[in-house]
Formats: sequence, structure tokens, C-alpha cells
Amino acid sequence: MNHVRVGMIGYKFMGKAHSHAYRDLPMFFPQTAVPVMKAICGRDLHAVKQAADQFGWESYETDWRSLIDRDDIDLVDINAPSNVHKDIAIAAARAGKHLFCEKPLSVTLEEARAMLAEANRAGVKHMIGFNYRFAPAVQLAKKLVSEGRLGRIYHFRAWFLQDWIVDPQFPLVWRLQKEVAGSGTHGDLGAHLIDLARYLVGELAEVIGMSETFITERPLPDSMEGLSARGSKDAPKGKVDVDDATLFLARFADGALGSFEATRMAPGHRCTNAFEINGSLGSVKFDFERMNELQVYFTDDADDVQGFRRVLATDPAHAYMGAWWPPGHTIGFEHTFIHEVVELLDAIREDRQPVPNFEDGVRCQEVLEAVERSIADRRWFRIEEV
Repeated sequence: MNHVRVGMIGYKFMGKAHSHAYRDLPMFFPQTAVPVMKAICGRDLHAVKQAADQFGWESYETDWRSLIDRDDIDLVDINAPSNVHKDIAIAAARAGKHLFCEKPLSVTLEEARAMLAEANRAGVKHMIGFNYRFAPAVQLAKKLVSEGRLGRIYHFRAWFLQDWIVDPQFPLVWRLQKEVAGSGTHGDLGAHLIDLARYLVGELAEVIGMSETFITERPLPDSMEGLSARGSKDAPKGKVDVDDATLFLARFADGALGSFEATRMAPGHRCTNAFEINGSLGSVKFDFERMNELQVYFTDDADDVQGFRRVLATDPAHAYMGAWWPPGHTIGFEHTFIHEVVELLDAIREDRQPVPNFEDGVRCQEVLEAVERSIADRRWFRIEEV
């Protein structure tokens, strides 16, 4: 397929990121199939029409069922809230559409497994949106681990810190409601850390965790947009029934140890998505706030130059960078989405499953649920128990 006709459900934060990826991809990756932006879907007629005009979509729909029923759609992109992922994905798979779904795959493990089973039964391609895998510096970390250049892996530690809800008067947006989001920082931020851990080190075997909701009531919002919202401090309040922070320890199947922290209550941290890997021959450190850099240390360096070195992952030797700018000219958050769409469209054209796909979404959801059960039972919980 030289062209893939896309219908997208959702038009806010992630909708804008995905739209940008579809629009810019052909300029920089001309060898990849061309995404044709056929239709965007949202419930608010005025807002979705405005998004279609602004983002460059040919048409718009206000009912996702109508979008799925269209004959001019090959791929359904789902970036609506998590509680509708399952119904949309299953309906689209049954209609023979390829699938691109934001994480977490759904609000429960049972739903995620149903989505995977239906997609496989329909024989369609399916991808989950773990975009941080596609930062070239993360790809370099993967290369170093896979080639054995860090030796046997001993430790993986990761933290995703944000501060956008520190103010107790910040409104009760949908990400703070379990019915819609499934969980708070655990499923939103922790899912990314779990996926990076699986991608870079391997499967997790057992976990033990704890979580906390520091602010249990918030004013109801007048409006929401991405990670921002407006409301009155005098507005009626609603219950926050998801976690503000979740931390857990893990043991990997190969014996490595892991620690994970996700919070939205860390003042000064806008988007500190970071990890460190320690092995017998070296270590790497990554922080998405400096996403073009990987800190690298090798134990066999000469004694007089021992220490972490900063590798700027912007050379043609680094994944995807040959398509961009001269060495030293950095890329940003939006480019990770372009890279994952390249993987998706290449997989459709090559008749293979993209990576990561719904299988990875289910594996991530298994860890998320194991941590939740661990917290409830106050004990170590094996992933196989879920």
C-alpha cells in the first residue's frame, strides 16, 4: 500500500500530536507509505470541525461508528479517553480496519485482552502508542543493551514526575476519574515506564507497590483542554478516585531489579520521564527533558577518563536521524510520534505487525494490574497471577 487512509477519533492533546505526525511524515520519510488524512471524529460539532480545519483533515464526523463504517478508511487512530478504547477498537477490527490506539490499551486487563483477541481474529495490524520508545537516544540505549555492551543488567530504575495538579484548586479533569481513565499516574505515566522497562531490559516477574491520593476532592471543571482546565474555586467539588502517585519495586525475569515512580505531585518537574540502567560493563541514563542526549558509561574506559559521557544522539548513526537535520541539530517531542507512525505504516505495507502492538499493551496492562493487586493485598505479586 503506497497510501493509507486514516480516520482519527479524538482531537485534543494527542489528536494534535498524531495529526502533526501524519502531516509531516511524507516530507521527511518519502520511502514510507503516505498517510491520507480522511476524517477526524469528535462529539462536539463545532470543536471537531475547527480541529479538522486547523489540523488538515479532509472531513469530520461526530459519531465514531459513522467513521468506522466509511469505505474510504483503512486505519482507525484512537486517542479518545481510555474508557472508550475497547468498544471502538473491537468495532473497527470487525470492520477490517487497522488499529492505532493510545496507551493504556484500556481501563482493565480484561478489556485489553479482548481487544488483542479481536484484532488478531480479524487479521488486522494493531499498534499501541508508546511514543517514548522512538526517541533516538532511547533507541541507542536499546542498541547498547541488545549488543551486550552494558554486560549483564543488574538495575533498571525509572521515574516520571509531573506537577500540573499540585494546586488543590486545579479542576477535576477526566484523567482524575477512574471511570474514564482507569487509574491516575499509574496508568498514564507508569505505563510508559513499564513499556520502557520491557523494551530495554525484558519481562517483569513480580512487583510490590504503594500509592496515594493526596487531594481527594477538586472543583468541577468548566472546560478542559489537554492537560489544562478552567473552573471556579467556588464550583461544586467532585471526588478524585485515582492515584496522585504510585511507586513500585520489581524483579525482572532474568534477575535484574527495578524501581518505578510516577507522580503528578512533584513541583518543578514538568515532564521528567527518566531512566537509568546499570550493567556489569556499564550504565546509561536518559531524561526526556533532554531527549536528544544519552549519558553513557563503560567500565573499560581508561582510568584517567572514567565517568559518564554525554552522547548527543543526532548523527545519521542514530535511529531515524538520517531523515532529519545535520548532526547536532536536535529534534523534539513531536518527532517521536512521526517515528512511531513510520513504524506503523511500514508494517502495514510490509504485511507484518508493528512494534509495539496490542500484545505489548496487554503485557503492560498485566504489570499495571499486578501492581494494583499488590497494593490492595500489601504483598509481592507475581505477574503470572493476573
